[in-house]
Amino acid sequence: ITRSIADQARTIRIPVHMIETINKLNRVSRQLFQKMGREATPEELSEAMEMPEDKIRKVMRIAKEPISMETPIGDDEDSSLGDFIQDNNAISPIDDTTMEGLRKSTQDILAGLTPREAKVLRMRFGIDMNTD
Repeated sequence: ITRSIADQARTIRIPVHMIETINKLNRVSRQLFQKMGREATPEELSEAMEMPEDKIRKVMRIAKEPISMETPIGDDEDSSLGDFIQDNNAISPIDDTTMEGLRKSTQDILAGLTPREAKVLRMRFGIDMNTD
């Protein structure tokens, strides 16, 4: 039952042995909190669990729950977290408008040439050619 819960409980699957380590870390963390009256540092957890500190930090990172991009932000709940994350691959509206204007100007100029001249310029500069 425990293995099934570990396999299916999270949005992103974490291996069972890591779930067991996370549970052990949480248990030791609670014990140290009761003992010291404050949250334990990774160094203290490392000493108590007899594990390297970098592994403790790794387990702590893995134990964090993912946040949905649809999580409401603010009091009005009209906007979500995804609305505030920048897409670095998207073309900005200004750049897109500029490129469209240049494309239209180029087409207008090429329309004023003879078909042969327009073809030569298109082939020479790769105008209207699909490049992957």
